[in-house]
Amino acid sequence: MTTTVRATWVQPEDLVGHELRQAAQDGRDARDIERRWYEAGGSPAPDRAGASEHPAPPGLRAVAGRLLDELALLESPLADNEPTGLDAIRAACPRWPLPRTDPSGVDRERLHAAWLGRAAGCLLGKPVEKLPLEGIRALARATGNWPLATWFTARGLPPELAATYPWNRRSAATSLAENIDGMPEDDDLNHPLLALVLLRHHGRSFTTADLARLWLDELPAGRTFTAERVAYRNLLDGIEPPDTASYRNPFREWIGAQIRADVHGWTHPGDPAAAAEQAHRDAVLTHTGNGVYGAMFAAAALAEAAGGEADVHGCLAAGLRVVPPRSRFARAVRDGIAAAHGAAGFDSVVDLLHARYGHYHWVHVLPNAALLAAALTHADGDFSGSVCRVVSGGWDTDSNGATAGSLAGLLAGRPEALPDRWTTPLKNRLATSVTGFDSVGFDTLADLTHRLTHQEALRP
Repeated sequence: MTTTVRATWVQPEDLVGHELRQAAQDGRDARDIERRWYEAGGSPAPDRAGASEHPAPPGLRAVAGRLLDELALLESPLADNEPTGLDAIRAACPRWPLPRTDPSGVDRERLHAAWLGRAAGCLLGKPVEKLPLEGIRALARATGNWPLATWFTARGLPPELAATYPWNRRSAATSLAENIDGMPEDDDLNHPLLALVLLRHHGRSFTTADLARLWLDELPAGRTFTAERVAYRNLLDGIEPPDTASYRNPFREWIGAQIRADVHGWTHPGDPAAAAEQAHRDAVLTHTGNGVYGAMFAAAALAEAAGGEADVHGCLAAGLRVVPPRSRFARAVRDGIAAAHGAAGFDSVVDLLHARYGHYHWVHVLPNAALLAAALTHADGDFSGSVCRVVSGGWDTDSNGATAGSLAGLLAGRPEALPDRWTTPLKNRLATSVTGFDSVGFDTLADLTHRLTHQEALRP
């Protein structure tokens, strides 16, 4: 008896539906290609599943490859407002931050709080990742945890509700309140660890090719997803960065680059421009346009927070200054901020954003950017309010929880300022497949990051 091992997210027949969806969002006219795809027996892009684990029908893969190449030739009318090159991005940003000329440091305890905040926010979102909004609300309400205020739990959950909205099976065993025993492995933590390794080896002058080589050396392919997995495949096929981000990669404007941005922000306290430029070099390995802006926005906002002089609203403003103001990403952030201002309850804010951005895939950067900005604005810097609001809003719950927790942790300033219910279950222990870091403590990670904020530690 033989079994088939099929890598998802990289097969041409898995990608066409997603690329057709991306084309519609980019304003590219792909109707003829779409017609031919469905006539050949192709499927639309799934909303909640990654891809089929079954082999494609005979001949469909070849058709998919040809259509992906045709789709790549269609020009987007939005391209001028959403450039990917750093020089073009800077030229499009009239309020690009001035470079910081005076050295600025960040307190080790602030970085410790940021690491803990990132882990706690990620862990809070793990069991409900991929669940629809109504499922998240129903599960939390049924256990007396609404508005969301603490970890999800299966205790007391009616069996019929558990069957209707099953937890993320990969995560429930380690992320429900009754099961947490340290921080389990997650790509939202693996990538910051890899960023530490990158900076230790190459300093601030690292290139995108340096990051690519690090991935091939240290990152198992099975620990990559969506845009990262496509870029990984492209590297193995001999495609060089930055083409790795665009070749047959319909996930290039999803959230993956944003989850890699934290260390770039943390190590540039008070210097959003430098943090954004460094995050750009990282992001273009896998992403273009709005996907790159997500990383630059997060890095700049975190750099502003690491400087210790801004509140959450100033951090969001700093993030917007490194994003082309006519881009869809900038509009999403502004929409999130505007929706949250003056809103009494957060549920109405979430409902508004889901009505406006619900046509995007739940991992796309744009809906998540709007939700992240709204949650941070509405919580006004409070740690618990930030992570609970953003996770309660659905979409990419663990990634959004991680970024919100990182920023709110920085603003809190020290680990003791984070409520014990978030930090004690982490047990100062992080599981990871990144070499040399398994079971590392968050205090140790704070020490390593603190050393990387000094220029002399960042020389190759």
